Amino acid sequence: MLRTLGTSLGAALFASTLGLGPRRAMSGPCGQGWLQPAGHDTGVKVYNSLTRRKDPLIVGSADAVSWYSCGPTVYDHAHLGHACSYVRFDIIRRILTRVFGCNIIMVMGITDVDDKIIKRANEMNVSPASLANVYEEDFKQDMAALKVLPPTVYLRVTENIPQIISFIEGIIANGHAYSTGKGNVYFDVQSRGDKYGKLVGVAPGPIAEPGDSDKRHASDFALWKTAKPQEVFWTSPWGNGRPGWHIECSTISSLVFGSQLDIHSGGIDLAFPHHENEIAQCEVFHQCKQWGNYFLHSGHLHVKGNEEKMSKSLKNYITVKDFLKAFPPDVFRLFCMRSSYRSAIDYSGSSMLEAKHLLLAAAAFVEDARAYIKGQLVCGPIREDVLWERLSHTKATVKAALADDFDMPRVVDAIMDLIHHGNRQLKVVAKEPGGPRSPAVFGSIISYIEQFFETVGISLVEQQCVSGDSSSGTLHSVVEELVRFRLKVRQFALATGEATREARQQQRLERQPLLEACDTLRQDLVAHGISIKDRSSTSTWELLGRRSDGHRPGS
Repeated sequence: MLRTLGTSLGAALFASTLGLGPRRAMSGPCGQGWLQPAGHDTGVKVYNSLTRRKDPLIVGSADAVSWYSCGPTVYDHAHLGHACSYVRFDIIRRILTRVFGCNIIMVMGITDVDDKIIKRANEMNVSPASLANVYEEDFKQDMAALKVLPPTVYLRVTENIPQIISFIEGIIANGHAYSTGKGNVYFDVQSRGDKYGKLVGVAPGPIAEPGDSDKRHASDFALWKTAKPQEVFWTSPWGNGRPGWHIECSTISSLVFGSQLDIHSGGIDLAFPHHENEIAQCEVFHQCKQWGNYFLHSGHLHVKGNEEKMSKSLKNYITVKDFLKAFPPDVFRLFCMRSSYRSAIDYSGSSMLEAKHLLLAAAAFVEDARAYIKGQLVCGPIREDVLWERLSHTKATVKAALADDFDMPRVVDAIMDLIHHGNRQLKVVAKEPGGPRSPAVFGSIISYIEQFFETVGISLVEQQCVSGDSSSGTLHSVVEELVRFRLKVRQFALATGEATREARQQQRLERQPLLEACDTLRQDLVAHGISIKDRSSTSTWELLGRRSDGHRPGS
């Protein structure tokens, strides 16, 4: 529907809804009359698309925060544009749960009957139900691969047809919808008055209707669609047919949460008409002034150098499966964290490599700090007071940024700054210093950094042997034995004992080929993704390309 606006106006509408563009006068009632809910103040301020400002996030109960998420229309593989929105909101959900103590009940609707599903099923000569089942499971597998937590419950449209029919009947009974002789049911937008448009502020004009349209007004939208020949259908008081798109989410959300919803989330492209119509349907059905209290919208994922969003219709998408062949899920998660969840984000190979290198830097610091604690890394005197102060400052900065509309770029900068200060203290020296060591402060920093990444769904450390993967376990054991043997050879080559100066020089000359062989082996293994680091008294190793996968280096 937004195509009727033209590209520039459509983009301006989205930017304004997300609070990313200049403020402009609204012709609709957006933000006017918003009722701040009573209940538990989470301590977080969120950008609310209903008001176009940051509002205190107040939920009915911290023990049962109601959250509805628009789910997929399951007719094809999920792509990174979908994934970006789901990962961003998964990070927010984890933060609200683990940092701000909210117990979230999340409901996600699955659209398993739709024009696109029917069309695709006909092309493949399968039933719409079987097609939808295949791609629903495919979607769930993709989300699991991206570490997106599943909702508390998935609800399918086709399993709630009687409830959808009852919901439509309620809207008709309240005077806001009408049926036609053709068996369609439409929402009467004009009956909503100036309350329609409370989310986007100005409603884009309708698409021109065909000459045989049975709508009263062009802006009215379908609640029930009469069945076409050879289409799947359900019986209803208005004849055989199926639900319209918007009524599905209103019904499913109301089935679980009733007339009050704390949080509603989705991509910004759903703000109009989908979310606007959901609001209209729910508020006239429940006869309430405010159904959803907070609408959170995520920005589009763009292909770099292209202002168009990544989408199937534009054929400029990358499937989740294809992406995961090149990068692990943690890299994509950190990529999503490097921008505000509300902003558009450019996808490119270079931006993914930047995210990968940040994760490698974080994992390398944790490894070096752990080696220092073990006494394997010899450093000069540690400015312990500086590190304790930086850790305290980082904790305060991160908590404040998370409470400020989940400002993840500021959070990532703070974490990387802490790592930078830690690395400055871990300066390797040739000889063991005589002063005291400071393992406690590095232990605290490691604990905080790993806890933070775990909170947002990124694992810097996990077991080396993957459960059920015997080949990974075997590879680990072989590399461990190889590194241990190399260490013994290297220690023998460096040992001089109590020999005279001349004898030590002679031993070094005789054993130099052994040291060179050790160095050659270390360099050759890099080509196979294995990095060996020689410490003062031991050697450690890691899988180079997989730090961000959470593989712990051998020790």
